[in-house]
Amino acid sequence: MERTDELLIERHIQQDGELKKHVEDHRKLETALEDFNKRIYLTAEEQIEKKKLQKMKLASKDRIYAILSKYRRSA
Repeated sequence: MERTDELLIERHIQQDGELKKHVEDHRKLETALEDFNKRIYLTAEEQIEKKKLQKMKLASKDRIYAILSKYRRSA
């Protein structure tokens, strides 16, 4: 994420519950993916789970950017 996006998040996260939820979800998914990336070998099930988490993280990031674009337009 760019620094300007991080600043927007910091500015609005306390007032915007939806933004806060998506940022927290994104961070949790990032942590879970880091755990998978530390492993040398993943089973087929773990690979599927990792891919699912990646898609969820991307969807969360897309939603964050949609919310931030609303704040950019109003600024």
